[in-house]
Amino acid sequence: MKSKSGGKVSAKWIPVFSICFFFFGMVFTNKFWAPLESNSQLITKQRLDQELQIVSEDCNNKKKKEGDMDNKDVMKEVYKTHEAIQSLDKSISMLQMELSVSRSVQEKVKTDGSPAISDQSSQRKKVFMVIGINTAFSSRKRRDSVRETWMPQGDQLRKLEHEKGIVVRFMIGHSATSNSILDRALDSEEAQHNDFLRLEHVEGYHELSAKTKIFFATAVAKWDADFYVKVDDDVHVNLGTLAATLARHRPKPRVYIGCMKSGPVLSQKNVKYHEPEYWKFGEDGNKYFRHATGQIYALSKDLATYVSINQHILHKYANEDVSLGAWFIGLEVEHIDERNMCCGTPPDCEWKSQAGNVCIASFDWSCSGICKSVEKMKFVHEQCGEGEEALWNALL
Repeated sequence: MKSKSGGKVSAKWIPVFSICFFFFGMVFTNKFWAPLESNSQLITKQRLDQELQIVSEDCNNKKKKEGDMDNKDVMKEVYKTHEAIQSLDKSISMLQMELSVSRSVQEKVKTDGSPAISDQSSQRKKVFMVIGINTAFSSRKRRDSVRETWMPQGDQLRKLEHEKGIVVRFMIGHSATSNSILDRALDSEEAQHNDFLRLEHVEGYHELSAKTKIFFATAVAKWDADFYVKVDDDVHVNLGTLAATLARHRPKPRVYIGCMKSGPVLSQKNVKYHEPEYWKFGEDGNKYFRHATGQIYALSKDLATYVSINQHILHKYANEDVSLGAWFIGLEVEHIDERNMCCGTPPDCEWKSQAGNVCIASFDWSCSGICKSVEKMKFVHEQCGEGEEALWNALL
């Protein structure tokens, strides 16, 4: 008889079979699911990388924008600081000059015993600029040519002073002989036009340096201006363009504005512009230091005041423009080379005007002014004038 237990698995084999099936399951699982898991991990990793890249780019963009803003803010602050320092420098300079003027006035009051000088100093009228047109007794026709072109007359001249703060006067001294026919003729012309600034100065061509000092001293005593301008009576000027140009330099202290040049020092006698003190400028053939050409130039208030206070000890060279430049050697002065103050006559100034670059002043270098200005001034004005509206619309 057969045993019934022959078809059953022995209990001792069950653990063996369990272990075998376990390893078989592990092999099967790794073979079929590992690639799926690898693909899923790869996709997940790619998404993570993309998200990290996006976040990184956002951070970089934000940092760049913040950096740009920081740079702009820094530059803005630097500019504001520069302006503040410049304004403070000018304020200090003006206070020093006003203190010097006050001391000078007090000393003069003590010496002369005249309180009227102090009263006059305190009553100076505040204006934007004072323009002194250098002229001579023999230049009546030149003055009339200026009056008929770029210089307002009568009520317009007063209006220009009151509304725009621009004072324009012919500056002239007196003859060597008291109450001469020349002085009386000038008195008559003054009564007619009321556009002169009379100086305590004996007229003479070789006294231009002295006349310049006296002009600045007289103008500073009479008007409290931001700028003082000297111009010759044979030069064409666009007042509106001049005013707008000077207004841009108003915040700056100690400015000297004009067409800067450096001509040769002429030691030979009997030549025009001979320099008797040529030996002071070194070897033969040397050039002068940079200075503004004498046809037209402008000084800020502090420099004009400096000339006024020190007029008695400022050395005069043979040429007026050289003298003026010499007075500022060694001072903290900004020389501004403004080429629009020395344009040529038509077609030069005409072409520039048509191109939208209106000239401040026009003259002929060959004549140190407009050649035959009495006949030619009107033509230059017609071709190169800025128009009346430019003067009244100038932003000061």
